[in-house]
Order: sequence, then C-alpha cells, then structure tokens
Amino acid sequence: MREQHWDDYVHVLGTARTIAVVGASDVPGKAAHEIPAYLQAQGFEVIPVNPRGGTILGVPALASLDDLDRPVDIVNVFRPAPETPGIARQAVRAGARSLWLQLGIVSDEARRIAEAGGLDVVMNRCIGAVHAELGLAEQGLPGPA
Repeated sequence: MREQHWDDYVHVLGTARTIAVVGASDVPGKAAHEIPAYLQAQGFEVIPVNPRGGTILGVPALASLDDLDRPVDIVNVFRPAPETPGIARQAVRAGARSLWLQLGIVSDEARRIAEAGGLDVVMNRCIGAVHAELGLAEQGLPGPA
C-alpha cells in the first residue's frame, strides 16, 4: 500500500464540491454527524447516506449510493471496514472521483476495488481534520466563489 502524502489530500479535497457521506448520523456529538456538519459549513454539498432515511443536516438521506442521481466528488465512509468493499463498488458505479475512509477504517480490498474503478483512495484519516490542517477554507476553498 502506497503511503499517502499531503499532496494527495490537497488533490482530493481542493477540487471537490460534493461529498456523499455513507453512515451519516443525525445524532449531534457523533463524528458521523459533526464531520459532515463541518464539511457543509465549509461550503461542500453534503449528501447523507443512511439506510434509515430521514433528514440529516437538513438534507434527505439516501438509502445507498446506488440512489444517487449524479456523480459525487468524494464518498466519505463512516462504516466498519468489512462493509467498505461493497461501498467501494457502489462508489465506482456512482461515478465518484474519490473514496475516503475515516480515521480507524482500513480495507485493502476496498482500496483495490476503488483504484481499479479509477478512484483516488484515502484511508484511516479524518476528512474534517485533514481539511482543517490543510487550511483550505482559509484559502477560499471549497465552495462557490
């Protein structure tokens, strides 16, 4: 497995506008709620994906990535590693550009599937923390001008 570098994160985050969050939660205080809320506040369009449905962060949740009606830039995952190969397959079918597995989530199988489908892959990193560490919001990224 190739080691990830800051340039990889800048490439993935610096051009993204739309993020589907698999495992998004409507429970404040949970990382799966707070990180998507942060991303939404930074100007990203956040599409929550949760089979229970409902509304998360003011947006109707999709049951799965297969319900997307358009490509997304990043599929951000808050699900256990054993579920990620299936999510990677859905991300490829959905036309995503990147698969981002949150801190503590690693799957070589999901990486192989996503990379074979042409997606960039980040694993075991918090997308919100990386975004903040890179200072992208301070540079005016992301979001409309």
